[in-house]
Amino acid sequence: MLCRSRRSLSSLLRSGFNLRGDLAAAAVSCSSTFFDSCFTQDGGIKKLHSQAGNAILWRNSQLCNSQGSFFGREQVSTSVFRCFCSGGDTSPSLDRKFLAQLWVADKKKLKAMEKRYRKACKHRNYTGNNGFDVHSEIVEPAVHQPPVSQSMSGLLKPKTSDEAKIATLLARSNLLITRDIEWANLVLGFEQENRYIVVDVCYPQAPVGSIREQSNLIARQLLRTRRPFVASITDALGNELFRVRRPFWWITSSIYAEIDGEEIGVVHQRWHLWRRIYDLYLGNNQFAVVENPGFWNWTFTVKDADGEVLAQIDRDWRGFGFEIFTDAGQYVIRFGKADAAAKTGPATMIEELEVKRPLTLSERAVVLTLAISLDNDYFSRHGGWGIPFMAVGE
Repeated sequence: MLCRSRRSLSSLLRSGFNLRGDLAAAAVSCSSTFFDSCFTQDGGIKKLHSQAGNAILWRNSQLCNSQGSFFGREQVSTSVFRCFCSGGDTSPSLDRKFLAQLWVADKKKLKAMEKRYRKACKHRNYTGNNGFDVHSEIVEPAVHQPPVSQSMSGLLKPKTSDEAKIATLLARSNLLITRDIEWANLVLGFEQENRYIVVDVCYPQAPVGSIREQSNLIARQLLRTRRPFVASITDALGNELFRVRRPFWWITSSIYAEIDGEEIGVVHQRWHLWRRIYDLYLGNNQFAVVENPGFWNWTFTVKDADGEVLAQIDRDWRGFGFEIFTDAGQYVIRFGKADAAAKTGPATMIEELEVKRPLTLSERAVVLTLAISLDNDYFSRHGGWGIPFMAVGE
């Protein structure tokens, strides 16, 4: 009986719909599959024939409206085929567009779940094959600003918001400034931007700031040590405290200290045949002078108008290899002390420079600017043009 019902259904579809061979075969296969589900119910065969007859009548009415066109017949046959396969259900069909949207939404949900899973895995402990616990959490070293080594009282007390901004870097008795090795300059003679690390000698385990030059690539190669540049001075957290600006110079150099674009001080070089002389200004007022005898003297003492010591900049000898083949100089800025009570923490164990008075925070910013100018004026070399390990002093 099952075979007879399938043959009769196939003849009905071929005669009523006039389908092409491929659609008829698909209809028969679909109808035979659905027929099995209908056969288990009461009156399943009669119900199946009734649905097929209704589909034929509905198709004939549609053919009349479409005037027997080929495309209308193709569309009607496909619609009847879908209706017949769905068992005559009047619910909306799942078209291709809806399924595509459902697939895209499912993929997005899956990606979100994977992202949450990876994030959760960073904070879990996993057990390896050998039975030991493997901690997969990625722990990054905490970056913090080392505490100041001098009490911010008296002359070191910030008087303006600009001084309060730079106090975390300059309220210290000694600063060690180290320039990074420029490998391209060393090997190829390619001039790179200068970079420095600033360390408080009382807290040598972590830097308190950094200095990074910003200049034009072509100007660095052509003008070398006379190039104009801007250098940003930042704290250990990367926050910019102030900037130094050095324009192009030919005979004598000048370098300016600026906070938020406002000039607070300047250092002017004074020409001399062999001596190294610099005048330090805070605003329009000169507060100190540096007179170095030149030649191999690497100590630059900052003195007031009466010749009293206010601070000192020393360039350290880092070894034969460093000094001959690289520009990686190291400078120590000694701001000195006013009294023993002004020192805090490990600074109490370090012997400091005796000064007449402690410099204010703004004056210390100008002295730090002087150290950058000294490195570029006298202690920077440029390598040979493509000749490795050739250093030419200026």
